[in-house]
Amino acid sequence: MDAISIRERLLRGNLRWQNAGEETADRRRETAQNGQRPYAIVIACSDSRVIPEQIFGTGLGELFVIRVAGNVLDRHQLGSIEYAAGHLGCKTIVMLGHTRCGAVSAALSGGGDGFIKTITDEILLAVGEERDALRACERNVEHGVALLQKEFGEHPEIAADDLEILGAVYDVETGAVRWL
Repeated sequence: MDAISIRERLLRGNLRWQNAGEETADRRRETAQNGQRPYAIVIACSDSRVIPEQIFGTGLGELFVIRVAGNVLDRHQLGSIEYAAGHLGCKTIVMLGHTRCGAVSAALSGGGDGFIKTITDEILLAVGEERDALRACERNVEHGVALLQKEFGEHPEIAADDLEILGAVYDVETGAVRWL
């Protein structure tokens, strides 16, 4: 598919979204006028099969989603989490890994070059000597949860008692979420 065809496909999709029905239009207007009020933060992989709003059956404005390959965390993601927890009042953070993760597989098979290496290096730090893909995914999630607990455990603006940090793995084949 060439760039023009892709752009046209995206525009058709946007038209469908604009005309998705009165309930969707009402929700867009409400959140535009009154702001967003998500109840959970989800850190998920950029994988196109991992769509938190669909996985958790939520609608517009319900989740504050941060997506990055391998669901790794750096200061940019931590800043986004800080905003959602501190300013939007989100009390739950979900670190969501998934089966058959390309970033985890790349890390296990030797990393990568260029910008990807920053992601695979972080995953390798998280998984240590683990080489089983599923267990490595779980360890990557557990590492993210531990980092979130450390960074937000004594945060000056966010009470740790008010914040629940969960780890989960989404199965791209079955659609099931398994809490760790």
